Amino acid sequence: MPASPAVNGNGNGTRRVVPAKFAHAVLATKQFQAMVDWYTTVLQAEVVHSNGMLAFMTYDDEHHRIAIAAVPGLEDKPRHSVGLDHLAYTYANLGDLVFTYERLKQAGILPVVTINHGPTTSMYYRDPDGNRVELQIDNFDSVEELKGFFQTDAMQKNPIGVSFNPDELARDFHAGVPEADLKRYDVTKGLDPETMRRLMGTNH
Repeated sequence: MPASPAVNGNGNGTRRVVPAKFAHAVLATKQFQAMVDWYTTVLQAEVVHSNGMLAFMTYDDEHHRIAIAAVPGLEDKPRHSVGLDHLAYTYANLGDLVFTYERLKQAGILPVVTINHGPTTSMYYRDPDGNRVELQIDNFDSVEELKGFFQTDAMQKNPIGVSFNPDELARDFHAGVPEADLKRYDVTKGLDPETMRRLMGTNH
């Protein structure tokens, strides 16, 4: 019998094998169409297949990045339950994030909380089922810079982040304030109690 690839003499028993990419997430719901509409609006996704019970959506070259499934007999999550906290999507630059914020605001979709975490500038939304969705940009250009930030006193003192006003961010961006200044992490500003309450709030 041939040797198993995991234990043969080529060292595969200790070889680190990781996924090539994160493919998709599936959300079960009792509000099928509302959830499909929300994700197509927020992510500007294309519905590649839907039969009224299951929808597959993508926004890039992956066949689907998110799926919405109407599952009979679902129960609502208990308040403060364990499980997935949120989904996060990274935009290419601050301009794309600002444009998306303004587009969604015009559609009546507003973030529940906005935080500069240090590594990212992030806007958190809630879908119709109360699931949190983070739209973000990376604040550093390299992994080395990011790792360096994690070792700073600022990160040790405040590992969550500082609040920011998205309308002020958009205004300053359009006024030509340098992107590096808009993304700069100022630990002295802190995270206000109301932002913390919303960040740690219930699912609904």
